[in-house]
Amino acid sequence: MGTKFIISVIGMFLVTYIPRFMPVYGLTKIELPQAVKSFLEYVPVAVLSALLFPVIFIKDEKLFLDLSNVYLFSAIPTFIAAYFTRKLFTPVVVGIVSYVVLSYIIK
Repeated sequence: MGTKFIISVIGMFLVTYIPRFMPVYGLTKIELPQAVKSFLEYVPVAVLSALLFPVIFIKDEKLFLDLSNVYLFSAIPTFIAAYFTRKLFTPVVVGIVSYVVLSYIIK
């Protein structure tokens, strides 16, 4: 490994780590108002929704609500499992299994 490679890896580490560390470091020293805390509780749900909904509902840049939409039908038991278990592992397994089973049934 050359010196340029090591410097590049260290540079990529710093560029990735510093923007993630600074808000956490800065926010631990101050007490946030309750309104801000309440607002921040919705951020993970909003980000997850923004990632999942296009995959589930859009195909070829159009709304895809069809009986052949495997993603939509496999999302239903996954959301139900997530709601009732409130854990991470169970919905992941349910989602994978339901996708595999439904992809054989629907296609």
